[in-house]
Amino acid sequence: MAQYKDATERRKARVRRALRTTANGRPRLSVHRSSKHIYAQIIDDARGVTLASASTLEKTLRESLKTGADIAAAQAIGKLVAERAVAAGVKDVVFDRGAFIYHGRVKALAESAREGGLNF
Repeated sequence: MAQYKDATERRKARVRRALRTTANGRPRLSVHRSSKHIYAQIIDDARGVTLASASTLEKTLRESLKTGADIAAAQAIGKLVAERAVAAGVKDVVFDRGAFIYHGRVKALAESAREGGLNF
């Protein structure tokens, strides 16, 4: 278990290091997925604040979704976080997949965030 956590932390640090060089002051759309839920937040690293966030733990989404751990849930979260970001005045972001592969739920969230109005 310790080896897995070490590898995950190294992979996450490698992705974030690459993002810092290409971000050019843009906020970061950070994604975290667990076995039961998916979370997304837009973070302004320069100020250290979260500008918008969404997760499958929110009451309105829990009632409307079958589960928080499928592609439909990821699409709903992507669309919701994009709406909230546009309302906060954020259009351009950089996508931070963390230690997760750009596939499945992470990819579905990213594509629906693009459809919702975010550019990355």
